[in-house]
Amino acid sequence: MCRLLGLNAGREPVSASFWLVDAPDSLEVQSHRNVDGSGIGFFDASGAPVLDKQPEPAFADEEFLREAKRARSVTFVAHVRYATAGSRTLANTHPFTMDGRIMAHNGGFGDLGTLERQLGRYRDLVRGDTDSERYFALMTQQIDAHDGDVAAGITAAARWIAARLPVSSLNTIVATAGELWALRYPGQHALHIIERPAGASSRAEAGLHARSTTSSVHAPGLHVLPSVLVASEELDGEDGWRMLASGELVHVRPDLTVESAMVLPEPPARLVPLPASNPNIDT
Repeated sequence: MCRLLGLNAGREPVSASFWLVDAPDSLEVQSHRNVDGSGIGFFDASGAPVLDKQPEPAFADEEFLREAKRARSVTFVAHVRYATAGSRTLANTHPFTMDGRIMAHNGGFGDLGTLERQLGRYRDLVRGDTDSERYFALMTQQIDAHDGDVAAGITAAARWIAARLPVSSLNTIVATAGELWALRYPGQHALHIIERPAGASSRAEAGLHARSTTSSVHAPGLHVLPSVLVASEELDGEDGWRMLASGELVHVRPDLTVESAMVLPEPPARLVPLPASNPNIDT
């Protein structure tokens, strides 16, 4: 089950550490079925995107289990990959970057040939084999078509796929320096949001220090700063999580105000339902 995490601290850079396969259960067992790579995306002092990612599964690399990925930024996107399309390579490992933005995706869809024909010259932005990177290229195409409006571009891309291709999930996080967008669609994978005032943690002196079943994050500076998090799992130690509705797109601005819109109220034309035993089903 791919896992998403987005963190926006607004206008003030913070230092954060991410342990992306820090599960309390058997990591080795879990990694054999769940981890095909992990990574974080963030922004340097000039606002340029930076990616730190690796395709190795946890069971093949002991350091993968223990080493944190660390960065200083105003916005972060983290991802743990379970491959549904594309081999285990660096090019196929999330997050991805295009036109100064960072993106990660949880889910899948089919008929990539039809999508590639729609992409036209934007196909040249794709470096790997995944449906996710092609989804990002379609977003980039549509953002350009909507005069740089990121929310409109994400919406148009998701609507195009939902109307034409078989879809299990288009859950995504897209970020720029100081801004973050998150879409949950349809309702088969979870995506949660929490707005944290300064000192919101149950241990305020520690800042943000929370974990889920697959990952954890520590940002000491957030004991004095507000922040907004989006995650596919609720992180322990933080109260006030809200599940996004199916079809809901949220935009977290640099002042950390959160705007929400229902942009895909209808189900996909060709929904690929997940069986009850599928570990990707989230509640």
